[in-house]
Amino acid sequence: MNNQTEVQSVRKYLVIDGEKIKTDNYAPLYSPYSGEEIAQIAMADKAQTQRAIDAAYQARSVMAKMPAFRRAEILEKVVSLLTEKADQAAEIITRESAKPIMFSKAEVSRTIETYKFAAEEAKRIHGETIPFDAASGGIGRVGYTLREPIGVIGAITPFNFPMNLVAHKVGPAVAAGNTIVLKPASQTPLSALFIAELFEEAGLPPGALNVVTGPGSIVGEELVRNDRVSMITFTGSPEVGIGIRNRAGLKKTTLELGSNSALIIDKDADVDSIIDRCIMGAFSNQGQVCISLQRIYAHEEIYEDFTKKFTEAAKQLKVGDPLNPDTYISSMISKGEADRVMGWIEETNSRNADIATGGKIRNGVLEPTIITNAEPDLSVCRQEAFAPVVVVNKFNAMEEAVKQVNDSRFGLQAGIYTNNVRHALYAARELHVGGVIINDVPTYRVDHMPYGGVKESGTGREGIKYAIEEMTEMKLIVWNQN
Repeated sequence: MNNQTEVQSVRKYLVIDGEKIKTDNYAPLYSPYSGEEIAQIAMADKAQTQRAIDAAYQARSVMAKMPAFRRAEILEKVVSLLTEKADQAAEIITRESAKPIMFSKAEVSRTIETYKFAAEEAKRIHGETIPFDAASGGIGRVGYTLREPIGVIGAITPFNFPMNLVAHKVGPAVAAGNTIVLKPASQTPLSALFIAELFEEAGLPPGALNVVTGPGSIVGEELVRNDRVSMITFTGSPEVGIGIRNRAGLKKTTLELGSNSALIIDKDADVDSIIDRCIMGAFSNQGQVCISLQRIYAHEEIYEDFTKKFTEAAKQLKVGDPLNPDTYISSMISKGEADRVMGWIEETNSRNADIATGGKIRNGVLEPTIITNAEPDLSVCRQEAFAPVVVVNKFNAMEEAVKQVNDSRFGLQAGIYTNNVRHALYAARELHVGGVIINDVPTYRVDHMPYGGVKESGTGREGIKYAIEEMTEMKLIVWNQN
């Protein structure tokens, strides 16, 4: 089926308290593209998950007392080690997720940057002084706040950015002096285990980072239920995230959930200059990106020109082996996911929508698909596709376009291309999302910006500085000088 290099399957263990722990059960890990077995992954039970939580709980005082410069040094060492092993890291991502190697290399570069930001922010965690004498009862008193680590953090990460989204949880947790029990996605545990080895080599104390692979119904449930875990940080589906929120009790939760991000293209936009960005936004990593460009609303005056050029560009994308440096589109994370999306595409056949390109699975890979004239109640418009599928519709007035973007249960990010300042300001004010990207696609993200959404896109914010705020507790100190 492909020319992917044959890889010998290896057995992978849990990482608890600085040791590799064997389990009674192992599950085969298969390449989403070739179908070959690439590893045997340890499946943790409840007792082993509790052991990991205990290890993190015992290590929390060591991390809390570690000076900021030392936490920064460990993170800087991870940056150095990952830079040295960048090609190896990218290949791991591609093998386990079928992410084309060009995007895996870009993810590793971002992961390095994320840990750099974490190292820098470790030195900038501080509180503020409070003017107590602003109140009549505060005369003669001095007060200030501290930021203290929250304790044990349960981190549950997804498959689509298996290295950088781990960094967005582990990096700020370590920077803030917390300990972590990490449950990576079942399809992409190798990246997390690789990073754990780098942290050990960098000098992170035993128990500070524990990696527990296994089913969410066991590992994830214990993280949510266990009283020794102070916070859950989760990236995944709204259904699972809402369930976590409902069961977490008084635990702090940061939830990065679903989206069906939209882009408005105004009539004065330079169509030729935005095609490449729209291609990246819609089709990078097979569209399996939380802020993947799924809905495009193009002004009727430029709709035909944009759709024609966007379709022509999509047809040029190379489809196939993810290890081929020229491949842009490869297999989705599983056959079941591809079948789900094909059902949504077939739903459009019974309606007025047209498939401008794609809409088929070729050699196990869903082609980049562009759908036009789609009615807003179709699944490809209402739900999160998480696939190389994008809908292009037209609009007449800016108010109409914003209304269509907001007609969604999600609200992560949205974009607008316009040279009209009033339209840009209107969109910035009226779009009900966590981030508005002006003159770029909603898929834009750098790793130190505040990132998160509204509605069913989640709660809390990531981006290292903002994640540290979530992962610390404020303490007030008041001195009475009277």
